[in-house]
Amino acid sequence: MDKNWSISLEHEEYSMDMELVIKDGIEAVEKTCKGFYVNLVTPASFGNPADYLGEALVENFGSGIEMKFIDQCGCGGYVLRVWKNH
Repeated sequence: MDKNWSISLEHEEYSMDMELVIKDGIEAVEKTCKGFYVNLVTPASFGNPADYLGEALVENFGSGIEMKFIDQCGCGGYVLRVWKNH
């Protein structure tokens, strides 16, 4: 995507499947164009996404991304913002 965007990875099948959250989170970052970010909204039940999703993203993208834990959103989930550097 050649714009900043958000993806909800917190409801239905995601709420019970951390591996699916990680898989689709990686795919969302892959779809994000250089210079833009994606907000990954993750289930509250898994806690801070930097602890589990951040690690997987660094393994996949290395220095090609920057991340920032935003906060818990009003819907109860957590937001991890990921910028694509290259």
